[in-house]
Amino acid sequence: MFRAIIMGAAGRDFHAFLTFLRDRPDYRVVAFTATQIPFIDSRSFPRELAGSLYDADIPVYPERELPRLIRELEVDFVFFAYSDVAHEDVMHKASVVQAAGASFVLLGARHGQLVSNRPVIAVVAARTGAGKSPITLAVAKHLKSVGLRVSVVRHPMPYGDLLAQVAQRFASDADLTAAACTVEEREEYEPYIESGLVVFAGVDYRRILTMAEAEADVVLWDGGNNDTPFYQPDLTIVVVDALRPGHETRYYPGETNLRSANVVVVNKVSGASEEALVAVRRNVASCAPGAICLESDLEISLSPEGALEGRRVLVVEDGPTTTHGGRPFGAGWVAAKKGGAREIIDPRPFAVGTIREALEACPHIEAVLPALGYSDVELHDLARTIEASGADVVVDASPARLEKVISLSMPVVRVTYRFAQRSGPPLTSLCEDAARRGK
Repeated sequence: MFRAIIMGAAGRDFHAFLTFLRDRPDYRVVAFTATQIPFIDSRSFPRELAGSLYDADIPVYPERELPRLIRELEVDFVFFAYSDVAHEDVMHKASVVQAAGASFVLLGARHGQLVSNRPVIAVVAARTGAGKSPITLAVAKHLKSVGLRVSVVRHPMPYGDLLAQVAQRFASDADLTAAACTVEEREEYEPYIESGLVVFAGVDYRRILTMAEAEADVVLWDGGNNDTPFYQPDLTIVVVDALRPGHETRYYPGETNLRSANVVVVNKVSGASEEALVAVRRNVASCAPGAICLESDLEISLSPEGALEGRRVLVVEDGPTTTHGGRPFGAGWVAAKKGGAREIIDPRPFAVGTIREALEACPHIEAVLPALGYSDVELHDLARTIEASGADVVVDASPARLEKVISLSMPVVRVTYRFAQRSGPPLTSLCEDAARRGK
């Protein structure tokens, strides 16, 4: 029997176990490791989900303990199962594993993708923060508008009680509250719910697929954190960021996504230099020569309009985009500039507790505040940091809607962004054709 560890971040790690390793008597998963997401490395994977070969919970450890675990647990294989990691960093991790005596494994699509009896459209990205979510929402709204029943299945974010999050269905704000969703979960689910769509997520994506298929003519996979789809797609749409030329071929599994694309969307083109656009187009043509290529922007708007003119503002951005996505700022900063803000306040002098620690760990972030709320402590520290800034107005670019998760004394101006195609065949038509072809 081979003894194995799965390296993860509360997402693909559990999926890899459930679809490839759980029922194999020749493998024994002795531990998971966790990174990227705070507060997830002191849990265990429940025995109730682990199958008949396991008589106890499987512990989760911090990734930094991996060399010790390999030696002490006599591990043969380490499966790498998370995303948005630079190619060089993946190989550094492989070297750590091999130096400790184990083999390093990357599972391919065939060993983890489930097959649906509905058409599956997957929207994934080459990097976190490329603008996948507004594009996925635009596709979902169009399919709904032409009379198709759409089930949106989101890449996992099970950061709490895994048994309670096995298979989740979100159709209302009350569902988000009942599930005690983090800010990061709300950022992903809230826009769909506001548009009258149903979102599914959780731990067991076989069970989730059964639930989603029962309500759908088409399943729309929303591939968070630029991971590869958990379901075998009938159409794969890959979003690349024109503002980060070269990233589409330097990250795992972003390049895998690009090379698997049926459609490539080069996003944020109006803000990119011609040199950047040439580089991105060249990489797309090289990696996905058979893909349909189109270009787009995110149109940013403020509500209410005119509320920032001459004001001192604090900008709160989408969290993952600015943290492990590596962006120095996002749509909120752009909106504040365009909206005539007199000053964009640097939050770092006012940051407290976990928010201060997060900003220190992400020195690339400029004068904006990531919307972090993986725990009540982070939410409390986020509110304290915002209040301490003394801003006239808070610019909220987090889709989670700040006013729903924290109380603030100053007014909040909301930023929204909408997919706007600039060239190529209409993306919505391509998706409708794929949905109507059926299985």
